[in-house]
Amino acid sequence: MPTINGQVSHWFDQLPAYRPALPGDRDVDVCIVGAGYTGLWTAYYLKRADPSLRIAILEARFAGFGASGRNGGWLSGLVPGDRNRMAAQHGRDGVVAWQRALNDAVDEVIDVAAREGIDAGIVKGGTMQIARNAAQASRLAAEVEEEMRWKVDGITVLTKGEAAERIRFDGVVAAYHNPHCARIQPARLARRLADTVEKLGVDIYEQSPVTEISPGKASTSHGTVTAPIVLRATEGFTASLPGLRRRWLPMNSSMIATDPIPDDLWNTIGWSGRETVGDTAHGFFYAQRTVDNRIAIGGRSVPYRYASRTDKDGRVPERTITHLTKTLRAVLPQIRDVPIAHGWCGVLAVPRDWSAGIDLDKKSGLGWAGGYVGHGVTATNLAGRTLADLVLDATTPLTELPWVGHRSPTWEPEPLRWLGVRGMYLAYKLADWHEARGRDTTSPIAVIADKIAGRP
Repeated sequence: MPTINGQVSHWFDQLPAYRPALPGDRDVDVCIVGAGYTGLWTAYYLKRADPSLRIAILEARFAGFGASGRNGGWLSGLVPGDRNRMAAQHGRDGVVAWQRALNDAVDEVIDVAAREGIDAGIVKGGTMQIARNAAQASRLAAEVEEEMRWKVDGITVLTKGEAAERIRFDGVVAAYHNPHCARIQPARLARRLADTVEKLGVDIYEQSPVTEISPGKASTSHGTVTAPIVLRATEGFTASLPGLRRRWLPMNSSMIATDPIPDDLWNTIGWSGRETVGDTAHGFFYAQRTVDNRIAIGGRSVPYRYASRTDKDGRVPERTITHLTKTLRAVLPQIRDVPIAHGWCGVLAVPRDWSAGIDLDKKSGLGWAGGYVGHGVTATNLAGRTLADLVLDATTPLTELPWVGHRSPTWEPEPLRWLGVRGMYLAYKLADWHEARGRDTTSPIAVIADKIAGRP
């Protein structure tokens, strides 16, 4: 059977029926643009705090259509930004509090899912980072030191034998385990969270792309929603809105999923703890053992499309499927004969300084959250709670976190943006090639690329 390409993502075993579009002009208390995790979590916490609020969510396609329904399924405490840069701007204590809030948010999502009866295939097995050559091992050791400096508890350095007891990857030379992560089925979380907020009384209008956001209103071809508070939760699709083309860069990330793997083959692999897994290559991968016993693995291929264009319903170049298949079979040669069932891609938002932000302008009533640099599954929950506090004019520990009010510089105009991003990832590819040939430390090619890109 040929590999399915696109159709949004493998996480949707079938595409959902659309909710009705906006039926005409509406007046509400809070209008949220975007029915991904950020918009849905914001609506959830607002409605729980004040059931009288009239809240409408406008969504271009359907809830979970964007990154919320296409991601790698890592509910992790990874910070969506550069901790050192944020500490220089806002102080170390604030960044430590941010890290702890993200770790706590992993359990908050798990608790809400249990309370609301949301079956999202959640297993909190932590995450395992692996290195497969000396240069990667040096970066892995630096990562461990960095996590400990930021007071991330529970980090465990693994010997090769201990790593193999968890998952029998080929060629691992170093590894560590971080407990602050859970495997999820991301589309289930998005769709069932949408059902939950709808039951709370939030109106979700799908098939209603917003053409313009301005103080007091969000405009669509179906009508205009007026509200004193309008919140933008558009993440990787932000560049399509007027005046925001250079605000965040829509970075592409791609995934494949295998056919279901039989039990006897799983016995040769392990992975009984359902840890998520990543590596420390520059062209890194991220993976999980899925609810239905497949392996889903992702990474970069075509990192950015000229002029901030986005994909067509998740369709990915065939060479990307080939590349990810090769990566998977290199680390797990046991599954070389297991067919690839599906390939897809999506976009995530990357600010110019690689740090997410949240804000609400009390004067205009316009607010936003996003720019999660690929670490948004958990960060969206924290952002939703924070936006809810800001809307309700509540001063809380969340509203004091350093990403509140953080504004990133804009990206360069084209063609500089395209040339820069493409050049950066070509450099990373070359650096990985360089390191695979015996370097003990990070390739200078990658060091230069990081500095030019402003990456943490």
